Amino acid sequence: MVANDPLDPLKHKFERVSLLAKMAHSPRFVSQLTKHTLALILAGGRGSRLQHLTQWRAKPAVPFGGQFRIIDFPLSNCVNSGIRQIGILTQYKAHSLIRHVQCGWPILNGEFSEFIELLPAQQRLEGGWYLGTADAVYQNLDILRGHNPSHVLILAGDHIYKMDYGPMLAQHVAHQAELTVGCIEVPRSEAHAFGIISIDDQHRIVSFTEKPDHPAPLPDNPEKSLVSMGIYVFNTEFLIQHLIEDADRPGSSHDFGKDVIPRLIDHDPIYAYPFRDHGSHQQAYWRDVGTVDAYWKANQELIGVTPELNLYDKEWPIRTFTIQTPPAKFVFDDPHRRGMAVDSMVSSGCIVSGAFIKHSLLFNDVTVNEGSVVKDAVVLPEVNIGRNCRVTRAIIEKRTRLPDNTVIGNDPLEDAKRFYVSPQGVVLVVPEMLGQRTHHAR
Repeated sequence: MVANDPLDPLKHKFERVSLLAKMAHSPRFVSQLTKHTLALILAGGRGSRLQHLTQWRAKPAVPFGGQFRIIDFPLSNCVNSGIRQIGILTQYKAHSLIRHVQCGWPILNGEFSEFIELLPAQQRLEGGWYLGTADAVYQNLDILRGHNPSHVLILAGDHIYKMDYGPMLAQHVAHQAELTVGCIEVPRSEAHAFGIISIDDQHRIVSFTEKPDHPAPLPDNPEKSLVSMGIYVFNTEFLIQHLIEDADRPGSSHDFGKDVIPRLIDHDPIYAYPFRDHGSHQQAYWRDVGTVDAYWKANQELIGVTPELNLYDKEWPIRTFTIQTPPAKFVFDDPHRRGMAVDSMVSSGCIVSGAFIKHSLLFNDVTVNEGSVVKDAVVLPEVNIGRNCRVTRAIIEKRTRLPDNTVIGNDPLEDAKRFYVSPQGVVLVVPEMLGQRTHHAR
C-alpha cells in the first residue's frame, strides 16, 4: 500500500471497530477501554474571574478543600477510573502547577506504559501560545499520534467533582459515537457561562451553543438548562481530522465549544452523557469554581455535616501532594483566651492560639493569634492572622500577614477601599493589598 492510499483511514476505522467489537464481549470491557484511552487535561487557563487568586498561578493550581489543588480532582478521577496515560497541557503562570504535579503525582509506572506528562506550550507546530482549547490539543498532535490511543478523553482542569469516566467511555462505544460530551443540569440563570446542549430521546446532540445570552431551557424544566462539563470523549482519528480542519479554517478561535463541536452536530454521531450519581441516579456533584463567590461557596459547603462532596470517601480518594507538617494545635484555655474551632476544617500545621474559629476552612500552616475571631472564612496556607482581628466572610490568600486589630467583612464600603469585594459580599485579601511584596522583585 502506498503512503497516501485514500483507503488508509477506512482501514484504520475498520480495525478500530473490529477491536472494539472484540472488547465488548470481554468481562474486562470497561477496563480495556480505559487502558487504551489517553486523557488530556486542559490546565493552561488564567481564570481571570477568580481575580487576584490567579494573579500568580493558573486556575487549576488554586488551593481547594484544605489541602488539595483544583487539578487534583481530574487527576484523581483519571487514576481511579483506570486511565493511566495522562497529559497536562499548561500555559499561563504554570510554575506552581508544574511543581505540584512533580512533587505529588510521580505515582505511575512507565514500565506499564503509564505516565503523567506535562505539555507546556512549546511551539511544536506554531510559533505562538495556545490560541484556544482545540489549538492546545492540535499543537500536540505529534505526541498524541505517538501514544496512539483508541480514544482521547479531554478534560477541563478547573472543575471540582468525582467521576468514573469508564461508564462514559462504555456509552460512547455502545452508541458508536465519534464524540461524546459530558453534561449536567444547572440553573438557567447560571447557564450563560457554559455551552448549552439540546438532545433528542436517544441523547444525540441536536444543538450546541457556546455561552449564549439567553440559554435554552430543558423541555421538562424551564428553570434549568443542560450544559457541557468540558468533558469530551473522541475517537482518535476523528479528533485528529477535525483539529486539522479547524486549524486551517480562517476566522476560527480554535475552541472546542465555539468552533469544533457546533460544526459536527449535523453530520456526525455526537452524543451527550448525562452525569448522574450511579447509586441514586440523581444529579451528581459538580462545581465550576470560576468566580470568587463560587470558590468561597464550594469551600464552605465542605464544612457541612454531610456535604455533597465527600472528601473522606475511601472508595474514591482524592490524591494530592501533602507537605510534612505537625498536627494542628489549639492552645490556651482561659476564660477570655481560649483556642478553639467549631463547625470548621483545620488542616495540619495550624496553630489556633487563644482565638476562636467558626464555620471556616483553614489550610495548612495557618496561625491565628490571641483574641482573634474568624467566621465563614477560607484561609489559604501560611497565613498569619494577628491579635484581636475580626475576619468574616472572607478569603485570605496564601502567605498574607494580617496586622493586629484588622477588621475584614464588617463594612463593605471600607473593605472595598483596600480589598476586592465580590458581588455577593465575599472579601478577597492578598498580600499586595496590604503592601506585602510577596511576589514582586522590588
